[in-house]
Amino acid sequence: MSLRSKLSVLAITAMLAVPTLAAAETKMGYVDYQRVMLEVDDGKAAKARLQKWLEARQKEIDSEQEALRKEKETLDKQASAMSEETRVQKATDLQKKVYDLAQKWEKSRGEAAERERKEMEPIIARIDDVIKNIADREGLGMVFEKRDSGLVFALSQYDLTNEVIRSYNSGKGKAKDAPVAKDAPKK
Repeated sequence: MSLRSKLSVLAITAMLAVPTLAAAETKMGYVDYQRVMLEVDDGKAAKARLQKWLEARQKEIDSEQEALRKEKETLDKQASAMSEETRVQKATDLQKKVYDLAQKWEKSRGEAAERERKEMEPIIARIDDVIKNIADREGLGMVFEKRDSGLVFALSQYDLTNEVIRSYNSGKGKAKDAPVAKDAPKK
């Protein structure tokens, strides 16, 4: 083998070995982000506020739906005594009310998604700060999200979830001037 061939083989071997060595030195961890958001105090409070709002909306829609059901029953009972024109008009009015209620329900779903986004945004930002502080302190090169990262298996010793929850709730890693949702509790 010529000197040039030996140098090429050596260069290729070195190129393949260097990333492997770098990866072996990189410390990693993972976090179950969904669990963190459900278990931190602010996340629990936000979820309770959202649930209360959703229940109030659902109660309102249910009562309107019940009123429309009763109105339909009344229309069905009185239909034979009405003129064709009156019956058609009342049926059309009822159908419009049903359509309006369906639109209101869809609008409520959109509002719920928007409220959830606004409630969770500052919590997510603070969780990210806590994770960054833990990663910096522990010298971690990467922290993965357990569910959405494609992570299939990892040893539990690399799970930072409990530490993130504890640090968040204790106020460690709290970002200065972190935005807080309008209705979020003050600490």
